[in-house]
Amino acid sequence: MAADEIRGAAQGGAPVPLSVLDLVTVGAGRTASDALRTSVELVRLAERRGFHRYWVAEHHSMPGVASSSPAVILAHLAAHTDRIRLGSGGVMLPNHAPLVIAEQFGTLEAMAPGRVDLGLGRAPGTDGATAAALRRTDRLNEGADDFPQQLAELTRFLDDDFPDGHPYRRIHAVPGPVQAAGPGGVQSPHRPPVWLLGSSGFSARLAGALGLPFAFAHHFSARNTVPALDLYRESFQPSAVLDEPYALIGVSALAADEEQEARRQVLAAALGMVRLRTGRPGLVPSPQEAEAYEFSPMEREFVDSWNANVIHGTPDEVRSGLDDLAKRTGADELMITANAHGGDVRVRSYELIADAYGLPTPASA
Repeated sequence: MAADEIRGAAQGGAPVPLSVLDLVTVGAGRTASDALRTSVELVRLAERRGFHRYWVAEHHSMPGVASSSPAVILAHLAAHTDRIRLGSGGVMLPNHAPLVIAEQFGTLEAMAPGRVDLGLGRAPGTDGATAAALRRTDRLNEGADDFPQQLAELTRFLDDDFPDGHPYRRIHAVPGPVQAAGPGGVQSPHRPPVWLLGSSGFSARLAGALGLPFAFAHHFSARNTVPALDLYRESFQPSAVLDEPYALIGVSALAADEEQEARRQVLAAALGMVRLRTGRPGLVPSPQEAEAYEFSPMEREFVDSWNANVIHGTPDEVRSGLDDLAKRTGADELMITANAHGGDVRVRSYELIADAYGLPTPASA
């Protein structure tokens, strides 16, 4: 696993590499099929314009988010791309047996050799009842507390190196290293780089101690970003993966041709978050629905607080906000997520951001 597979290279006028986080959002009046078609359009755009990587996040029991199965979606996106890195941002490891994830991402690596990332989180990606259904247990904290052990087991499966005497020594994740022809034969299949994801200090400290790249969810835990990145850097121990820290942050950003339109779109997305946080998850509302909605004082306070961390406006305003965030946090990479009702709005946002940074166009790529 080479460090250059992890470290991106900034293009155009971007201060750091820019990447995409896709939640495969489903707007009111739209379908999951519509959302997945948008994902194909977006990943093609991202590859064409020089975004570094494209990740899909695991969520469950959320009508407005169609990304419950990242591995399936990534396989679909791999069939429509040639160069861009694809990965999970992330797979929630306590929801799955480590062997299953090793098999899924070994398969993805066989489909798209040398361009698959395995990002891992320990949260359920859903509410407690759904997590219990996924894990078939009500002891949810147990799964999160066992995360370091699950990670170690997954890594052993990926490397096919359980020690002699271990009960899993004769078990192999396939596709994987066991398929190598041996000395003088075919080289071992490539192993996807592992990332740790988090929104608090736990994964930051663990990623640092293991010398792994770290991705922080700034888009929904902004006040913890700088403390978590500081903790990651302070905890970092050089490893075979990285000789120095590499931190990516996820950031909500939406650009539109006019500032007023950007405000309309993020208001609608914020209404969707209001409903999610109050136990009423649904499809992403339209701007028209949000404009007609009567927010309570408490809901309005939430919306203002939420949108304060969404970089939105004209392309130049979004570029300025992203540049400031990169400088303020020292992030090595920015992963942009655009939450909006319409797929066309999301596609246009990434186009405008690429233009603002002078990222390659098809003619110049």
